Amino acid sequence: MNKLLLGTALAAVASSAVYAGGIERTTQSALVLYKDGNYVELSHGQVTPTVSGEGLGIAAGGVAAGTDYDKVAQSYNQTGISAKIDLTDRLSFGLVLDSPFGADIEYDGASLTTELGGTSASAETKAQTFLLKYQFDDHFSGFGGIRRQTASGDITLDGIAYGGPTVVNRSGISLLDSRARSGASGYSVELGESTATGFVVGGAYERKDIALRVAVTYNSAIEHEMDTTEVLPVTAIVGLSGLTPITATINNTTTGTTKVKTPQSWNLEFQSGVAKDTLVFGSIRWVEHSAFKIAPDFFKDNVKKSGLVDLDDTTTYRLGVGRRFTPNFSAQASIAHERSSSDDLKSPLAPTNGYTGISIGGAYKFDGGLELAGGVTYLKLGDAKAATADTARADFSGNTAMGAGIRISYAF
Repeated sequence: MNKLLLGTALAAVASSAVYAGGIERTTQSALVLYKDGNYVELSHGQVTPTVSGEGLGIAAGGVAAGTDYDKVAQSYNQTGISAKIDLTDRLSFGLVLDSPFGADIEYDGASLTTELGGTSASAETKAQTFLLKYQFDDHFSGFGGIRRQTASGDITLDGIAYGGPTVVNRSGISLLDSRARSGASGYSVELGESTATGFVVGGAYERKDIALRVAVTYNSAIEHEMDTTEVLPVTAIVGLSGLTPITATINNTTTGTTKVKTPQSWNLEFQSGVAKDTLVFGSIRWVEHSAFKIAPDFFKDNVKKSGLVDLDDTTTYRLGVGRRFTPNFSAQASIAHERSSSDDLKSPLAPTNGYTGISIGGAYKFDGGLELAGGVTYLKLGDAKAATADTARADFSGNTAMGAGIRISYAF
């Protein structure tokens, strides 16, 4: 069996951009270490989610049901570079450059007349992972390394679902006290770029005569300390003009630092030959998204102690089959399922609940070690309700995502 060719075909879709729960955008796999010989690859993918919902209304805030929230999740591109070099017959070096986590959410609509209009979130990470693998014998190997990660982001909470704008009475006219209210609508936070380090450790068992490999990888959490600027617009009543209040908008600005931890994860990845030129493969990935918290000082002390983000842990299963059809061409197909949680109330910043998907991909090997691979993925996203204060504000159902990727690699 041509394991190099099959292995490349099987990874065609996995190396493309993915759409998953929480904030993850790659699987953080270390399997480049198990390529035959020296190897380098460049991959690029695009994900186009269709995440739309309908507002459920807020009677107390005068917001009618039926607001359309179209294309809440934005499309994004994903580029990665991986390489593996054999230093000795037992020791190998690996390098992975990727963007493991991210978010790009935006709700259309006027903030004063919709539940969530104006709410948005943008986050970006870039990581460089340096790995060493040691082959103990023909069957067992271990690997580990460090991951250097850069992260930044910004979040805006808006719409009547966040309590409306904060209003204070500074006019000294007691009759206007009833107009005062406390809300978080319009709140924004900018999280400055931060660089921090984590680690990767794992091992594998192999039987090369049947193309069997079972690998386990642990990716540590990485804690960032990010320079933070929080802004809460405050409407101040400063007087009366006849019966009309005179108001002024004041931006309450707070600066400081916020600790943000990107989540730890476990990967179990396996493959085995089942017939001539045929391979089955799969993986189980668990990510502790619940540990990902953003709790800037002002927001934590005055609005919600637990912070801006509340995500569920995710477990994702993948199973597929790959086949070599000619000495130069292989193809694969796989299915994936990310379990949904029993609670369909989700953060407006991540309004989906698991997914089920299918991927197909293929690879063609040219003479001289060059290979071109590509794949497409279709996902049916789980239904969810965007919620604030444990109350559903918008219903998101029937949503999907499409991903496509291409990769060029060279073995030498």
